[in-house]
Amino acid sequence: MVSGRPVKHSLTLRGHRTSVSLEKPFWDAFREIADIRNLPINELAAQIDETRGDIGLASAIRLFVLDHYRAIRAE
Repeated sequence: MVSGRPVKHSLTLRGHRTSVSLEKPFWDAFREIADIRNLPINELAAQIDETRGDIGLASAIRLFVLDHYRAIRAE
């Protein structure tokens, strides 16, 4: 059974440390996407951070992961 409890990880975004809490499946998917794009996870998080608008970073990452897999499914 997959735990729904968020797991907190530290990220460095453009030289600034922050922590993000995501459920393990989202962390796994986020790392997979970073690997596919050949980017460090901190760089991908920084890109998302720059475009997230007024939503929290954790929510922005979850939506990014969802959009990624929806786009693949639509192909």
